[in-house]
Amino acid sequence: MIRTLMRSIRQYRKLSILAPTLVIIECAIETFIPFIMGNIIDNGLMKSNLNYIIHYGLILLLMAIVSLICGGAASWTAAHAGAGFATNLRHDLFYHIQEFSFANIDHFSGSSLVTRLTTDITNVQNAYQMIIRMAVRAPMVLIFSVIMAFNVSSQLALIFAILVPILGVILAVILHFGRPLFRQVFRRYDTLNRVVRENVRGIRVVKTYVREGEEINKFKKSSKSIADVFTKAQRIMSLNAPAMQLVINASLLLLSWFGAQMIVGGTFQTGQLVSMYSYSNSILFSLNMLAMIFTQLSISQASGDRIVEVLRDQPTIIDPKNPIEKVDNGDIEFQNVNYSFAESRHPILNNVNLNIKSGQVIGIIGETGSGKSSLVQLIPRLYDVSHGKISVAGHNVRHYDLTALRDNVAMVLQNSVLFSGTIAENLRWGNPDATDEQMIRAAKIAQADDFINEFEDGYNTHVEQGGNNVSGGQQQRLTIARALLKNPKILILDDSTSAVDTHTEQQIRQGLREDLPDTTKIIISQRIVSIQDADQIIVMDHGSIQDVGTHDELVQRNQMYKEIYDYQQKAGEDN
Repeated sequence: MIRTLMRSIRQYRKLSILAPTLVIIECAIETFIPFIMGNIIDNGLMKSNLNYIIHYGLILLLMAIVSLICGGAASWTAAHAGAGFATNLRHDLFYHIQEFSFANIDHFSGSSLVTRLTTDITNVQNAYQMIIRMAVRAPMVLIFSVIMAFNVSSQLALIFAILVPILGVILAVILHFGRPLFRQVFRRYDTLNRVVRENVRGIRVVKTYVREGEEINKFKKSSKSIADVFTKAQRIMSLNAPAMQLVINASLLLLSWFGAQMIVGGTFQTGQLVSMYSYSNSILFSLNMLAMIFTQLSISQASGDRIVEVLRDQPTIIDPKNPIEKVDNGDIEFQNVNYSFAESRHPILNNVNLNIKSGQVIGIIGETGSGKSSLVQLIPRLYDVSHGKISVAGHNVRHYDLTALRDNVAMVLQNSVLFSGTIAENLRWGNPDATDEQMIRAAKIAQADDFINEFEDGYNTHVEQGGNNVSGGQQQRLTIARALLKNPKILILDDSTSAVDTHTEQQIRQGLREDLPDTTKIIISQRIVSIQDADQIIVMDHGSIQDVGTHDELVQRNQMYKEIYDYQQKAGEDN
């Protein structure tokens, strides 16, 4: 895990080395100051030697100034190194996610990826900043203080040699029971994130069905589950304080008892005892700091594991070594294609064979769950086949450069997704270099130009996040126009006119046929009227192709298709 995370340090490596170096210098100076102060007491104050006091007092002042400068510089460098490391890590994680196939994304929930990009990276950033500063300072103070304590009095220093291991065992036991709970906390953060995300995205549905109370209860339940586990973890970790206080009080008591006896016996001096008190505080304070560091690192380790889990998850779909860079036409062929999700034993598609000629209009119909969307998502390699082969323009889709393939296969998914920005900016997702004329032409084919011009700002109208300020039908027409700007060889409309009235839908189909004669057009729909003029209609059932033919042929010979047609005809007459 650490090795993987360290790759994101990059240009902040020098700052990451400078910060602990400055901390070591600061600690060395700080732990030497009590030794000089003890000498000033014994050789200056006790002997009324003013020159000695002034001389070593100036040295103390200089050391304090240098220590202050090193401490301040260490804080600055650690903060910049930590922030830079987090920036790089967030960049690496986000860019890695962009390379994921749909199968990779399905493996991690969207809410979990958001938590890892935000909360988890913040925890790792805090831990890293702590590691290059506090995690260096605490052991350095401990080591230097123990050395100086033995230098002052090896007999009294044995107190630390006895108490420190006892405290270490207590802290290790506390961490052993506390660390697993922090892993649970972050899994529950994923659940809370999912609840909040669903509520915010579906707030209109929530209000329509008056489900605010149920949503609040879901939020309370998720939030309480985090609080319960976190409280339990903190209750265990809070045992650090009494354990630390016990050892501190015990050490002070033992130092006072044995130190006083040694002073009375003439083998020890007052200044030396003051120095030992100071080193006692430094040693125990550093141990307390180490306990806090281990607590934070326990939290951050869980976050680090979750981040590395994503970074190590390799995309299941990658470019071949010598990819084909050009798609010549829209011919499509399925040869004995099977497909199933990685975690599922049941195939989504089973032994699919299909031949589509460039420029044809293909309709696909079938019941929900029959595999229609999965079938078309295999063409641009959003998923890869489990068995068999799919060819586009005579070449296996696995042999194409992914960018070239997907640029030539425009797909309008079931759920229309628009992004914050203007209508023009959303449309140019299809082609960033599209001219205004090209954009308007695509909008006209998609029957979107008229309603766009009804807006006060026309194509510069701002679209809210998720496209909430335009209707469902308008969203669908905008996403179709966006796809058309790609000038694709293959256009796939996955039930993407369901919110459009039949007259407008008929105009869209007519525009596609007239303006894109060479583009293969695949239309998935639940309405037969949307596909009845297609060159071929594919009837799917339980992941298999039940039949292929024209509308008239299927009405005559396919019972399932005829039943759907008759039912929709009757429903249309009743309306």
